[in-house]
Amino acid sequence: MKVIEQECATLKKSISDMWELVHQQLYNAGEALLSNDKALANQVILREKRVNAYELKIDGDCEDIIALYAPVAIDLRFVLAMYKINTNLERLGDFAASIARFVINRPVEEPLDPQLVKEVRLQEMLDALLSMITIAKEAFERESSTIASEIFIKDNVVDEINDNSTPILARYIEEHPGSAIGGLYIANILYKMERFGDHCTNIAEELIFYLDAKILKHKGKKDEIF
Repeated sequence: MKVIEQECATLKKSISDMWELVHQQLYNAGEALLSNDKALANQVILREKRVNAYELKIDGDCEDIIALYAPVAIDLRFVLAMYKINTNLERLGDFAASIARFVINRPVEEPLDPQLVKEVRLQEMLDALLSMITIAKEAFERESSTIASEIFIKDNVVDEINDNSTPILARYIEEHPGSAIGGLYIANILYKMERFGDHCTNIAEELIFYLDAKILKHKGKKDEIF
């Protein structure tokens, strides 16, 4: 095995380990959110430092491979894709930690309204996001762009849940003015989760770039008015 192949294999192992950690972070953050488990939320925040440490290490490894071995063709695409996937995984870790902070800062006497949680399909959204991370990791390990493409379908579900939540939350706040803050908190959480899905699709795009040399970034995205 060539030295660069050994370095790429080590890099892939580091990315895989970080992936597992981020998946566990989101799972724990979701469990803490639904059960108002502040101890579990604190665990997520403490482990965020490990995610950040992985990011710094992987960034350095990618830079070293490029500087020392001048990779070309598929090796170069691999390193560039891992560099960007690393960034997206770190952002996913940040989102999980921000959900955990919401749990910690929310007063114990203000639990989430279970009926509202059901109506906005919060559990379904969490499940979809966890599935997206799992599918992305399978695509990464099996080097399958076909599997990676499945993430885009899952993201449509996440977007649909987020879009449909707005009128539900507006009605809830109107009918329960004393719970307006709780309703706005959920709106913020749903927005974070929608962004989480976007980062998963970014990962899928980078995998397809690496495997098929196809650039999907910005393709098929709607124009937005700011």
